[in-house]
Amino acid sequence: MGGVTTSHVIKPLTLETFPAWLALAQKHNGVWGGCYCSYFHDDTEHTAKEDFDRPMFKQRLVAEGVAHAALVFDGDRAIAWCEYGSPVELPNIYHRKQYEAGETTPAPWRITCFFVDRDHRRSGVAREALEGALELIARAGGGEVVSFPNELAPDKRTSSSFLHNGTRAMFEKAGFTFERHIGKSKTVMRKTVLPARG
Repeated sequence: MGGVTTSHVIKPLTLETFPAWLALAQKHNGVWGGCYCSYFHDDTEHTAKEDFDRPMFKQRLVAEGVAHAALVFDGDRAIAWCEYGSPVELPNIYHRKQYEAGETTPAPWRITCFFVDRDHRRSGVAREALEGALELIARAGGGEVVSFPNELAPDKRTSSSFLHNGTRAMFEKAGFTFERHIGKSKTVMRKTVLPARG
C-alpha cells in the first residue's frame, strides 16, 4: 500500500508479538497515563476489565482474538502501533452518542489509537502503522473502515497525547474521505479497503 518506504516491518499484535508491544508500552509508563491501550475496549464474555491490571487485560484480549493492532518493528523492537478492530471489540470511542446519531451505515472496522516511541516521533512512523493496519484489514477480508482523527488548527503545535488517533491530514494522505465533525476537534473519516488478493 503506497507511500512509505522504510526498513521497518509490520507485524500483527499476537501472543508472539505481545512482549514487544508490552516493552514499548512499559517504556512509556503504560502510555496515556497507564492506559496500556485498553481504553477503547470493554469487557468480553470471558474477561472483565476490573479483574485484571491493564497489561494482563490487554494480553487476555489478544489471546481471545479480540484485540488487533499493526505493530511497526525496527529490528526486534516494536516502535509504534495502530489499534484497529470491529465496533464490538472497540466500543468506547469519544463522542460515541454524537457519532452513532449520525451513522447511517456502520462500518465493520474502526481505527481508534496510535502510539509511537518517543525516539521515533515526527518521522512518518504513525503513517506506517496506519498503512500496516489497512494491510491487515485487507488480509482479513477488507471492508469499510472508519476513524476519528483530530483536525488541527493551522500552525498550532499539539501534544502527542491529544493526537492519540492521528490527524485528518494523515488519514487524507492514506485515502480516507472526510465525512463530518464530532466534538470540538474530532472528525469522522472513512475508506473502503479491498480484500487482499490470494
